Amino acid sequence: MEYGIICLFPAILTVIVAVWSKRTTEPLLLGALTGYALFSWKTGANFVELASTKFFEVFTDPESVWMLMVCGLFGSLIAVINESNATNAIANVLGKLCKSKTTTLLSAWILGMIIYIDDYMNILTVTSCTKKLADQRHIPREALAYVVDSTGAPTSVLIPFSTWAIFFGGVFYEQDAIKALGYGDAISTYMQIIPYVFYGIFALAIVPLFIVGIVPKVGAMKRAYARLKNDEEGYGIIENAMYHQNDKPDDYDKKASAWDFVIPILTMIGVQFYVGDLFVGLIAALLCCIVLYVPRGKITMGKFCDYWIEGFADLVPVLSIIVAAFYIEGAMTAINMPGYVIHLIEPYVNAQLYPMLAFWVVGCLGFITGSNWGIPAVCAPIIIPLGFAVGANPLLVMASIVSGATLCSHACFYADATVFTSKACDIENTAHVYTQLPYAGIAMVFASVAYLIAGYTVV
Repeated sequence: MEYGIICLFPAILTVIVAVWSKRTTEPLLLGALTGYALFSWKTGANFVELASTKFFEVFTDPESVWMLMVCGLFGSLIAVINESNATNAIANVLGKLCKSKTTTLLSAWILGMIIYIDDYMNILTVTSCTKKLADQRHIPREALAYVVDSTGAPTSVLIPFSTWAIFFGGVFYEQDAIKALGYGDAISTYMQIIPYVFYGIFALAIVPLFIVGIVPKVGAMKRAYARLKNDEEGYGIIENAMYHQNDKPDDYDKKASAWDFVIPILTMIGVQFYVGDLFVGLIAALLCCIVLYVPRGKITMGKFCDYWIEGFADLVPVLSIIVAAFYIEGAMTAINMPGYVIHLIEPYVNAQLYPMLAFWVVGCLGFITGSNWGIPAVCAPIIIPLGFAVGANPLLVMASIVSGATLCSHACFYADATVFTSKACDIENTAHVYTQLPYAGIAMVFASVAYLIAGYTVV
């Protein structure tokens, strides 16, 4: 059913309200309800019944339930590990190696590239290791959040053995035309596009340039550092930090061991790598914590259960944003907004411009809906055949879809990785978004230019 340009109204409304209100969940819900209102108007469906049914479907969809459980269990793991005081021990170990702001942020960048299996896992592990040390080195948490988020999805898309590679490899390999290229299975095919995932490459490369000062601090990031200089405590996080009453003082439990952090995290990574399911890896890590902490008296079984629940509850604000993002994704799909946007660009398409335009379309749609996997999955069956039809290089086309998804994950106000990073760093989501956007914008410009050049030069 044709909606015409009116199908863009819910998306535009969402962005305007989000920027004006500096809120996240409410604009997404408003945009979704507006989308379903348009659908009801066109089809004659009962709006109340449709909107409520689609909302509850979020909680019955296996993908969304998996994501909600994974995010919540990350909160549980963070809370339990923090209670063992293992994060203080990690900070002490890194503190002996990282004596300055520069080396501290570089260590976060390096750790982010090492822990590449999944962006959630990356964010949790790197933040837990470096947050306290960043405070001690008088680094604004906004800067740490930028470094951590920039080594999440941008790293995962550049490694063939990650959750992102497995997902996108599967999405692309569903297309018969891609199978006909003869690169082998889904992962082998994905490996061919890695050199062309330009947004991931530039987003990751800008980080060390920012850390050493070659890329300057601008906008909200500059103000965050200026606030730090005027902060008598020297932490630079007073305005946006959200401390928990269970935070421990520096001298709590002198016998804190870094192994209390390393063993559960390695368990999570190992199990995830072996079974291919992060949910199972998190359960294994939590069970490992029981075995590691309870017999040694680090934590009682009762307290373990308390922190399991409290940690999950701490992530409720993040979970609400994810639910709202799934909700608006369904509404935008119902009114065929992705198809309409692709239809708009068709008259301007040629083989050379197509990769850049595909990058913009996926990035824009993902930014609006907050869906860095859903939108590419919907768009790929349209974008890839159209790319073949105009003669665009298929590797560039696939890479541009991945880059667009990475841009969404990195830059969108309400993308799961963005809100998870701000929560992990204990700062307001808007504080993280506004400090990170200029650098995401720089990477987007460089990636756009790279796709334009590659469109003319890569045969």
